[in-house]
Amino acid sequence: MNNAIISAGSNIDPASNIDKAEDLLRRDLKVVACAGRLTTKPVGYADQPDFVNTAFQVETALDAAALSAYLKGVESSLGRVRTSNKFGPRTIDLDIVVFNGTIVDEDVYERDFLASLVLELSPELANLLIRRPL
Repeated sequence: MNNAIISAGSNIDPASNIDKAEDLLRRDLKVVACAGRLTTKPVGYADQPDFVNTAFQVETALDAAALSAYLKGVESSLGRVRTSNKFGPRTIDLDIVVFNGTIVDEDVYERDFLASLVLELSPELANLLIRRPL
């Protein structure tokens, strides 16, 4: 069984869309834990509503590539529209941040909220979350 931490963020009806994403994840994966929800300012494109972010720790038989493809399907089912503005508003954004104890999303080193969500779910990863030197 593989263990993953999946970040979730939304700024279009975020409470509802994060709840729906969690329901879909619970349908297909074993959700072990859920982090609290944080409100954050948008990154890269400021003229949009704030985001609500959380993370889920899951167990799955899927490998990283299959899990990533599955998450893209969940995003699509919740109305995620991909535009040329990758920082624009979205119904849901789901990304694998940690897979089997390895950081797989470099954003965790740049976004404090993401690191705090990971630490909430897996405090033993603290040594991996030290900012990398420039």
